[in-house]
Amino acid sequence: MKGFKRQKGQEKPQYAKSRNEVSDLTEKDTQSADDERSGKSKSVSRRDLLKLAGVGGLGLLLGGGGVGAVLSASQRLESMMTEADTKDVVPFYGKHQAGIVTPAQDFICFAAFDLTTRDKEQVRNLFKAWTEASATMTSGVLLGTDNENLNLPPSDTGEAAGLSPSRTTITFGVGPSFFDGRYGLASLKPAGFSELPRFQGDALDEQWCGGDIGVQVCANDLQVAFHALRNLARIARGTAVLRWTQEGFQRTAQADPAGSTPRNLLGFKDGTGNPDTSKADEMNRLVWTQTNDGPAWMGNGSYMAVRRIRMRVEVWDRSTLGDQEDTFGRHRSSGAPLGKSKEFDKLDLAATSPEGKPLTPPTSHVALAHGNGSINILRRSYSYSSGLDKQTGQLDAGLLFISYQRDLFKQFVHIQEKLARNDKLNEYIVHKGSAVFACFPGVSQGGYIGDTLF
Repeated sequence: MKGFKRQKGQEKPQYAKSRNEVSDLTEKDTQSADDERSGKSKSVSRRDLLKLAGVGGLGLLLGGGGVGAVLSASQRLESMMTEADTKDVVPFYGKHQAGIVTPAQDFICFAAFDLTTRDKEQVRNLFKAWTEASATMTSGVLLGTDNENLNLPPSDTGEAAGLSPSRTTITFGVGPSFFDGRYGLASLKPAGFSELPRFQGDALDEQWCGGDIGVQVCANDLQVAFHALRNLARIARGTAVLRWTQEGFQRTAQADPAGSTPRNLLGFKDGTGNPDTSKADEMNRLVWTQTNDGPAWMGNGSYMAVRRIRMRVEVWDRSTLGDQEDTFGRHRSSGAPLGKSKEFDKLDLAATSPEGKPLTPPTSHVALAHGNGSINILRRSYSYSSGLDKQTGQLDAGLLFISYQRDLFKQFVHIQEKLARNDKLNEYIVHKGSAVFACFPGVSQGGYIGDTLF
């Protein structure tokens, strides 16, 4: 994010007030779904327009030519931009919310909020304020206009000043408790939308469960992600409070320029079986809710399942490699199905060894999660490490499991019930947290988060 440092004698700079100042000038900034997935844009990003506004105010851009002059300036600026400039911003506005099929960034800051007001208008105003702030922060611009006034608290908390947008995405959803009658929206609750059932082996801790609102912030820099979540929490004061938060990570692009499948803290690749997000038909079948699925306001949205899964890494580290591979049903080094050599080789659950034994144990994680291959979900998980468990002296580390699906119960619950009963991996993991959220469709220019519901 670009901050401003005023030198002695220099005129005080003007900050972009909000996305409203330039929204009518940047409608072409919203990319197609393919652009979002690839991270490339053919238009000038909102961040660059706002930076121009910040340097000399919109008057500098407008000059005597009005909007046309701005567009001409944008076109001239576009010719000077590098690919790195354009791929560092993921547009906030679009048909679907960013952060779902967007390629997973390096870090996550996840938060569940509880609403403290019974006034629906206050909730609506919160979503409007969050929309404006999210569009600004994902563009790489400081919030507000009072960041240089010594007599006022700064509008922006400032820890991301000078940092790039880092492909930040902010994704919002509401939990089942949001429809409990406080806001007159009970009739708009999707049929069957409720907290997940208690699965066999669950050891849920209330401090990691539920929430009226879920917010997923992902970015390629942890400080940038934290900045976004912190400012959303600050904006919510008086209307909502944090219920629980969890930070997470995976290997960075610098550590793995090839962008291979991330590994979890047990050393195995995590997400090999994900569906292809570049196939629109596949995403419509598996991820995006359709208007005929339930309430119209959820059309082009998705259902998010969140599970905080603690891994017993100390026990795992004493297991043999053979046992570890039988547990997952894949080779640790390559990620290939047992008996195969490449990660994306087709899984054949009927294949047997010369002795007639299944190459993939039927109780392995991959065998149970795959089933007959007809049911799938989109995983977007991150590892976490929260220091030591003072009661046991062992690491509190594991997986912040997040998945998106068109139908929570036909997809996620169906798979998880099989895993909870028979998965060999259960010897090494325990589910400590659980939450579900109905994620809104994307936001159009001039709209706000949740406007299809309100």
